[in-house]
Amino acid sequence: MLDFTEAREAMVDRQVRPSDVTRHNIIDAMLAIPRETFVPASQRAVAYVDRDVPLGKGRALLAPRTFSKMLDAAGIGPSETVLDVGSGLGYSSAIIARLCRGVIAVEEDKAMASAAEANLASLAIDNAVMLNQPLAGGASGEGPYDVIVVSGGIATDPAVLYEQLAEDGRLIAIWMQNGTGQARLSVKSGDDVATRWVFDATAPILPGFEAKPAFAF
Repeated sequence: MLDFTEAREAMVDRQVRPSDVTRHNIIDAMLAIPRETFVPASQRAVAYVDRDVPLGKGRALLAPRTFSKMLDAAGIGPSETVLDVGSGLGYSSAIIARLCRGVIAVEEDKAMASAAEANLASLAIDNAVMLNQPLAGGASGEGPYDVIVVSGGIATDPAVLYEQLAEDGRLIAIWMQNGTGQARLSVKSGDDVATRWVFDATAPILPGFEAKPAFAF
């Protein structure tokens, strides 16, 4: 029988640390949160492998390397408020909750949102709030946010989410095009948003962030 504690430690030692993720709060969170709790029962045996884990309905839990490097780039602080877009079954929100003051998690699939809420409650995580609503709309009523983590791929500019960032707020997402992708960090300054490449990565495109059809005569 798989020892999940050993698997979790191996994940951190073989996937996270070698990827130049050095922030102790991220490492501590990934050692503490049982990743197997946040995947379908049929996927528990592969919860710690170095790849995305299918959640069903075209969704996936991001690979440990990808997710940890996104968090490292975002530099979430203990006094900050974070919006987690596309929380799936709640793993990303559980990790982020250990890094910041509070998390607003958005998941538009009703069954996933309900499961995520139950998963977070099972671990007594009380600074994460689940909202069942469209991902692309974010959660403007709870903002502005110091950080927005998009836990999946996007193929269109997330302009609505930019509007929900606080001054100097950061948004991290995986931008997908033609099957390839990049993790990019966007920083808001006044009415402007500057975006830069962080590392190469891929992820399934989240609902509402598909590429818009090109206009043609």
